Amino acid sequence: MISVIIPVLNEGATIRQVIRTIRKTARKTEIIVVDDNSTDNTVEEAMKEKVRVITSSQRGKGISMREGMMAAKHDIIMYVDGDILTYPDHLVELLTDAIVNDEADFTKSYFERQAGRVTQLVAKPLLSILFPELAHFNQPLSGMIAAKKSFLQKVHFENDYGVDIGLLIDMHLMQARIQEVNIGRLENAMKTWEQLSKMSREVSRTILRKAESIPQQNLETLGNINLIREQMEYSILESIDKLDKMVIFNLDETVFTQNYLYLAAAAFEKEEGLYQILQHHSDPLSILRRTAALFQGRNLAELLEVADDIPVTPDIRHVIRELKRRGYVCGFITDGFECVANHMKNKLGADFAFANRLHLIHSVATGELTIPGYFLNGKENAPAYEKSQILTYIAEKYHISPQNIIYVGNGENDRTMLEKAGIGVAYHPQFVEAETVADKVIEDICMAPLLDIAQAGPARQNMRWPSKQQVRNIGLGSLAVVATAGLLYLAARQIRRALRPEETAGGQLQSA
Repeated sequence: MISVIIPVLNEGATIRQVIRTIRKTARKTEIIVVDDNSTDNTVEEAMKEKVRVITSSQRGKGISMREGMMAAKHDIIMYVDGDILTYPDHLVELLTDAIVNDEADFTKSYFERQAGRVTQLVAKPLLSILFPELAHFNQPLSGMIAAKKSFLQKVHFENDYGVDIGLLIDMHLMQARIQEVNIGRLENAMKTWEQLSKMSREVSRTILRKAESIPQQNLETLGNINLIREQMEYSILESIDKLDKMVIFNLDETVFTQNYLYLAAAAFEKEEGLYQILQHHSDPLSILRRTAALFQGRNLAELLEVADDIPVTPDIRHVIRELKRRGYVCGFITDGFECVANHMKNKLGADFAFANRLHLIHSVATGELTIPGYFLNGKENAPAYEKSQILTYIAEKYHISPQNIIYVGNGENDRTMLEKAGIGVAYHPQFVEAETVADKVIEDICMAPLLDIAQAGPARQNMRWPSKQQVRNIGLGSLAVVATAGLLYLAARQIRRALRPEETAGGQLQSA
């Protein structure tokens, strides 16, 4: 079987047709769309085709390609772009036949198209000097490729325009059997001169860096190159300064039906470690950092697979879509990991996510965690973890008053957030402290009553929504450790409640 990986960025207009073309193959395939934090409807459109969608841990095609490979279940990996509508129906066979028949370890496509200026003016001349064995390739920068997973696991994925030429050179250096295959005529959008200039620098840099055996003085004669590329962080909030109303959902047990960190610990057989952390530590910062250490060595695909197995509130997508139609900006907050929060943000159509950053090197967790400043109070010498600081951060940076924010949560440590927000909504509350300070309570398992609350606008109105029949026993899909996780979850809460002083509203690892 073949894993087909489609890295995408703002390709909502084309992604469904690309998926449908891939499905015309006679071979058995799985299709994985790796979203590079799109700001359009790419994720929503891809999900309509019932394929697996994961969110890249940071922006960049190379990272998306590597993380897609990590998530792949099969031994042959195929990559295609998500913005081309003229692929041949038998594209899968064209790219993978040589590998399936054990005639090649790596195949690279070439095709008829408009003249490739960077290929002709940069890539080929450099290859002819530094890697003459590769100079015969028609299109060394082509992104439609296939390879044995065992080879891809050993290469380095550049995270810019150099990724495709870098893979070709790495495969050559590993002495992989390489074939170039003709996939017909393709049409795609021409790049701007600004894009071509950037592409030229990055392709040059990659080729030169791969040529480690060339004396440095000879490399310098080839021209000035860009040695350092600053990694652009994705933040959709930079574009919402003019918006004046917001809904923030607590991700755990408000969007998710369970707590991600507890279930992930159980899935990775770290529940005893988490139990010990909660039993012996009371400082929230210490708990969060020690909890992150439990996930050392886990790759992004594994972390996101746990998230995908947790059911979400049944109508959350519809509610978010309707809130946005009414002019609200919608997002998630969690004490968990940014990579998971961004993944769920993209899956459910939210605008932003506030979370802690789990350090990933080559998409594998190091066990270290960065607590962002918006979760810390202003004490420089001894900052404390305080989730409600996010309201001050939003007011200062994005000019949205806390009175224009609706906060939706149900956890025992949500008191301050529920009090400070313009409208505090306790969703399906399970703790008295959340229920008593909330302006409104939703006991329905669905989120639809929030639309009536938002209809009234940000103004405090004490009311309680009547309970409908509650669907409490929601399964966890393929997460085999549900029973263990449930017991751990209850035990951990009891420990935390026993440890926390009565008057403390914010402390410890938050459950919602």
